[in-house]
Amino acid sequence: MRPPFRHRAAYAAFDRFPSSKGSAVHIAQMADELFDRFGGGLLGVLGGGLPRYQWEGGREIARFDARIPNLIDRAEAFSGWLAGHLAPHLDTLEVCHVRDPWSALPVVTAEGRRHRVVYEVNGLPSIEMSHTWPWAAPATLAKIRELERFCLERSDAVVVPSAVIGDAVRRLGVPAGRVHLVPNGADVVPRPARPADAPGRYLIYVGAFQPWQGLDVLLRAFARLADLDDLRLVICASVPERRAKPVRRMAERLGVAERVDWRFTLPHHEVAAWLAHAEASVAPLTGCARNLDQGCAPLKVIESMAAGVPVVASDLPVVRELMAGGEHGRLVPADRPAELARAVRILLEYPDEAAAMGGRARRRVQDGLTWTHSRARLAEVYRTVAPSRPAPTSEGRPAEDHMPDPT
Repeated sequence: MRPPFRHRAAYAAFDRFPSSKGSAVHIAQMADELFDRFGGGLLGVLGGGLPRYQWEGGREIARFDARIPNLIDRAEAFSGWLAGHLAPHLDTLEVCHVRDPWSALPVVTAEGRRHRVVYEVNGLPSIEMSHTWPWAAPATLAKIRELERFCLERSDAVVVPSAVIGDAVRRLGVPAGRVHLVPNGADVVPRPARPADAPGRYLIYVGAFQPWQGLDVLLRAFARLADLDDLRLVICASVPERRAKPVRRMAERLGVAERVDWRFTLPHHEVAAWLAHAEASVAPLTGCARNLDQGCAPLKVIESMAAGVPVVASDLPVVRELMAGGEHGRLVPADRPAELARAVRILLEYPDEAAAMGGRARRRVQDGLTWTHSRARLAEVYRTVAPSRPAPTSEGRPAEDHMPDPT
């Protein structure tokens, strides 16, 4: 039995949505652009405590929530699940936008494929997993790398958020003409009110606790600022509190635990308020293969700049794509706590110049790194792979409360 409405577009990601992670912000923006262009579509993502099925306007949202402990087994099951959701729409789909090889596989191999595939590479699991799961077998990583190549070769366009990731994709054999740079963005909004429980002076770290984020480097640097007894470190973590135990133990060993304030899985607008009133935002990315060879696109840097806050970050190519040391903040060698502490100290000693850096950073985002700019670039990719057709009207579209749950 066919669904009551068949889609022209689909967006799929092996990621939980919505969530407090930066990836969820990115998914929301990219999916909005796709569905605005095609009059709605199918969004296939991970669930976990979220409704398995929703209908919002022209968007059909399906969430995979099978409890499968092994990551690879879960990813393969997601691919099969997604194929089932796409099947009723294969004769009407025009563009499928995917974020990972497990989303891409059922899309590029669909029987009688007529749709175009836009593969958005924010990271390569074959590289990232060696850092997240260091016990992963080399043979497993090699198989994932082949899966990446297979899907990339069969995609019509590959979208990357940084030039470094673009280079990594081209090294996998993707022709340069198929690789499109669509940077991350941020909204430049009026300064929000100061959080009621914010300390007088604080540095801020936003993100998760993966090794490549360098939070351990930041804590070691903060220990070197013990003489600044009115300065605190606020950690806005995108992960649940239970995941913070190892990092909190490290803070205790370094003697800084009493000077650290923890905030977990805050809504995006609350993180923005904490950012806006910080003395500086710190992005201590490590100099590992994940950040150097594969590349990344640190959304925290752009959002900090949009908030008008000077950024102290690792001097990596992916960061230099976004900001200039001495103009928008300070760049320091990666993995050097002493250098990081020194850069923060200098920034705090010259508050007028720090404020000027924050102002220039905000203008830098306003002039070319907003989500409006990013979505315009993505829209051009869609125009390239799928020439425009009129979007269907909502006439005849089923009411939300009468939609069946196909799962």
